[in-house]
Amino acid sequence: MSTSRGNATRKRPQKHQNKTAYKNDLHDKTNKTKFLNNLDVTGVCKRCKDIIDWKIKYKKYKPLTAPRKCVECEEKAIKYAYHILCTKCATKRNVCAKCNTAVEADEPEIEKAPNVNLQLMLKGIPERKRRTIMRAINKTHDGDSKITPEIMSQVEEMLRNMDNLNLDNDDDDLDDFGDSDTDDSKSGNDE
Repeated sequence: MSTSRGNATRKRPQKHQNKTAYKNDLHDKTNKTKFLNNLDVTGVCKRCKDIIDWKIKYKKYKPLTAPRKCVECEEKAIKYAYHILCTKCATKRNVCAKCNTAVEADEPEIEKAPNVNLQLMLKGIPERKRRTIMRAINKTHDGDSKITPEIMSQVEEMLRNMDNLNLDNDDDDLDDFGDSDTDDSKSGNDE
């Protein structure tokens, strides 16, 4: 038995395992479910964001029907469930609107913004040039996934200089092989 004394470890996997992941909109196509799936949780710390995202994912999120009272300004200004501070008070004090602890919410958004800008910049150029730029970025920064402003400036400079590069004509690389074949055939004919 797993509950018997001294037998703290189980030797078998759980009996009933899920074959497919849970989908909160599988049988529920209502506007409320669509709204909750598109809800962007902001103004909270990472832990609280994960909690609220879990509640949304497994249909445990109960949205507010009427605005709640903020514990700081005591106005009925809270529009999101599970929050205790309104967005104005939370941003003013730089704290999480749910757990009221100090938060650095600006840091992850700054990291995501350059990646989005880089993707938008690289979207309009041909695949070959895009791969050239990505190889250069990975080579200079050893595959770091963080895009810094320095990298962004380098990419912008590369894009400006891309027109000067002639990547479509790679005859120079093939000439070495072609010349050696023709030289061998000529030398074979001469002998």
